[in-house]
Amino acid sequence: MTDPIVLTMDDGVATLTINRPEKKNAMTFAMLGEFIETVGEVGRNQNIRVLIITGTEGAFCAGTDLADLSTIPGEKRGLRGSAEERDRWWPIVECPVPVIAAIDGPAVGMGAEFATQCDIRLASPRARFAWNFAQRGLVPDTGAGSWLLPRLIGHSNALRLLYTASFLSADEARDLGFVHQIVDSDNVLPAAEDLARSMMASSPFSLKRIKSLVYEGMGADVGDHMKRHTKAMAECFKSNDHKEGVASFLERRPALFTGT
Repeated sequence: MTDPIVLTMDDGVATLTINRPEKKNAMTFAMLGEFIETVGEVGRNQNIRVLIITGTEGAFCAGTDLADLSTIPGEKRGLRGSAEERDRWWPIVECPVPVIAAIDGPAVGMGAEFATQCDIRLASPRARFAWNFAQRGLVPDTGAGSWLLPRLIGHSNALRLLYTASFLSADEARDLGFVHQIVDSDNVLPAAEDLARSMMASSPFSLKRIKSLVYEGMGADVGDHMKRHTKAMAECFKSNDHKEGVASFLERRPALFTGT
């Protein structure tokens, strides 16, 4: 059997592929556990600078496999973790490195949630998105659809999608600012790789703190945000990456960042 979650690495860029093409990459309980663990491993690997998440065979992820879900009655089904275990619910947001979604085909249900959690989304013209949880008697299953999505596209747009479970086309997603760029199917992954390489010129020490500041800042007032900001700035001043960034500029050469 092929591994349904495949991780490859190339010179600091990791690519996680959801690999169940016969089911449009729908997630079973076992796959979800492996997905969460793999994203966690990426975050702990100091050699990985950027993560790309994609799917196989013209699909990103068709959501939860309902046949697998139905094996456990709802009244007996446990949650994947407590509210405090954010790495169980928001593994992509909690991953400290930049995460790019390369979406070629449907991202539905959990697939739309995982796309929402990614920092930047590139899509092919055949990509489409739907948060169809209300049609299954559920709320958005990771919490991203009800917290992050309104902040990305506005409350009214998000509520329309959540209430109706309507599909959002690639063009509509770009117009709303949910998708950064539309690229043809053959080039969506290479475009994500090019974007990842452009990030490699930046300090990983800085990028981790920028990601944390942006996401934590979404739910904080300015005072709390500035406390985190000043702490991060002080850490940057003392970092080897800051010294290297200044030295490389003065010496007119590419920076050799270490993430320390």
